[in-house]
Amino acid sequence: MADRKADARRAAFLRRKLAYETRPPGQAGYLSEVLAGYRGVPMAGYMPMRTEIDPLAAMAEASAHGPVGVPVIRGAGQPLVFSLWEPDCALIEGPFGARIPAEERLMEPEIVILPLVAFTRAGDRLGYGGGFYDRTLEGLRSRRAIMAIGFAFAGQEAEDLPTEPTDQRLDLIVTETGIITP
Repeated sequence: MADRKADARRAAFLRRKLAYETRPPGQAGYLSEVLAGYRGVPMAGYMPMRTEIDPLAAMAEASAHGPVGVPVIRGAGQPLVFSLWEPDCALIEGPFGARIPAEERLMEPEIVILPLVAFTRAGDRLGYGGGFYDRTLEGLRSRRAIMAIGFAFAGQEAEDLPTEPTDQRLDLIVTETGIITP
């Protein structure tokens, strides 16, 4: 399984790189449209790195109506925690180079926007291999209903992905070109 996932990641990273290099402006438009239906609901996005699609415009809009957090990595094998984020808040470099708020103020989201390497229309997601989001979603979902939104370039779609029982599925996928309901 590890080899199959590694092969799928290699191919997906190439597709994502191409999509990033040819990305249009306004890539978070559909994400903003989805989030507008959930004004005030605590949500978490992410700080984009490298060739990830950028959710910051949609996160900024959402922050005008309710709490928005970003993930903070505590350590290998642990679920993520989320710290409150606001546009223009002071940021520092966290583990793996992801920016995090300089002042940690923990929150628990009901909507989680996930970065990913690849997705399928069935809601399968291929991440980076650390299992952070799988552990996090499993824990959050054990306490309440959580909406997991995969945010990716349309070019990151795969017909099929290797999955394991611990892989958490997406409830919705949003790309720069539209919205996909698994």
